[in-house]
Amino acid sequence: EPATADPTEPTAAATNDDTSESLNALLKKLAERGGVPEHAPYLLIGAGTASFAAFRAIRSKDQNAKILVIGEEASPPYMRPPLSKELWFTDDAKAADSLRFRQWNGKERSIFFEPSAFYLKPEDWVQKQGGGVSVITGRKVVDLNPNDQFVVLDNGVKVTYEKCLIATGGLPRSLPPLVRAGQEVRDRTVLFRKIEDYRQLDEISRTSKSIVIIGGGFLGSELACALGRRAKETGVKVTQVFPESGNMGKILPEYLNQWATQKVKAEGVNVVSGLFVKHASYNSDDESVVLKLNDGTFLNSDHVVVAVGLEPNTELAKTAGLEIDDTHGGFRVNSELEARSNIWVAGDAACFYDIKLGRRRVEHHDHAVVSGRLAGENMTGARKPYWHQSMFWSDLGPEIGYEAIGVVDSTLPTVGVFAKATAEDTPKAAVTTSGEGLRSDSEMKAEKSVTPAATVATASMPRPLPPTGAEDYGKGVIFYLRDNKIVGILLWNVFNKMPVARKVLKSGAKHSDLNEVAKLFNIHDSQ
Repeated sequence: EPATADPTEPTAAATNDDTSESLNALLKKLAERGGVPEHAPYLLIGAGTASFAAFRAIRSKDQNAKILVIGEEASPPYMRPPLSKELWFTDDAKAADSLRFRQWNGKERSIFFEPSAFYLKPEDWVQKQGGGVSVITGRKVVDLNPNDQFVVLDNGVKVTYEKCLIATGGLPRSLPPLVRAGQEVRDRTVLFRKIEDYRQLDEISRTSKSIVIIGGGFLGSELACALGRRAKETGVKVTQVFPESGNMGKILPEYLNQWATQKVKAEGVNVVSGLFVKHASYNSDDESVVLKLNDGTFLNSDHVVVAVGLEPNTELAKTAGLEIDDTHGGFRVNSELEARSNIWVAGDAACFYDIKLGRRRVEHHDHAVVSGRLAGENMTGARKPYWHQSMFWSDLGPEIGYEAIGVVDSTLPTVGVFAKATAEDTPKAAVTTSGEGLRSDSEMKAEKSVTPAATVATASMPRPLPPTGAEDYGKGVIFYLRDNKIVGILLWNVFNKMPVARKVLKSGAKHSDLNEVAKLFNIHDSQ
């Protein structure tokens, strides 16, 4: 007798129909939710460098991980340093559109960490059985419930999660006189932080007659040099004002910040140091911003750029019941960067405990990379403590730059050892030699190649001497001291030596002769 089909068993056609119906229902629900999935095994809040480093780490440990990134900006993760550095020195007039630039070493690259094709569309992400990363742009997480493990977006949509990373970064600070001045002044003020800010300032620098930069730190000084170079093409008048005695005065000892100020002035920038903005107003006659300084003088400008630091974005702390550090700001986390069970924090918004220097919060690219990577690993169960001493760097164009680690505070006692610079002692030469575009990448490469011999000073090495007479501060090492111990090191036009600085800082030893310690950095070398 021929076999007869069991009427209770579904046919292949029926199974396919059911699968198709389930898929259609899933996609319909996704569309009703504005393209936001209902659930994410790994949820990353914030689409910056820390989140990028985290999802790379998660995927390296769990190739099948499904990761959802939610960011307020309209773009997927990108690197911020070029916004105030290389993008301003490119010959490509369309760089603001393409966001491609030439690194100091001449290599071209995009500001984005990954091409758009790397990320899965939400409709593909929800269907995919294996791992993948999807980025929801232009959305803000407004509520976080740690107990029930869900977040709520600004459009009211709820997303549940298993593991969550807060990488919300920081918000650029403004100044009370500018906030009080009214809408006309705010419309002519750029709080520099994002791609949109760079594009806006790029347009302003080509069409305006005058720009005032408020802030003398590394961002304000980088932008001053960049706009000073641009001014040679466009004729825009660039003024920089800040309360410190010289550029990067909170970081550099006075003799060096004065020298740096002369370099900024040489770029065509009118530097106004030792003063601050007391009042701001709008002049309707010429549609300019009028800044009154504390000495009674006035600065008139078409536009104002504010670069006075960040405020950590901790808005989620209220709804989530997370602890904020009263001294440093940011979410307080344990040594594994965990704020609560299944919630980690990385990047600018994390206030962590440094085993050498105490509790800290760091606002630099290298810290975002390393803390994001560690948080990602710990989200997969690694349970590793954060011990990394992050570094940061700043370039005043392709010819002058510094790298620093630890506590670099100009109010601390400092000892500087300098030597005459060569053509190889520039940011441009450093990345050309290393082949890496970002100096934190160069550092990681150097970290792998450093040898034990690098930690031993050899008596036969010539003694580095400070510059004298007509010489300038071409290159050198500045040691920052607390209780006669080195707590910070700044390498001035000395590159790819950060692993050595890290070892010196880690030792915690007292040194009777810092000239001997300076020998470790080979600043007297001509190579």
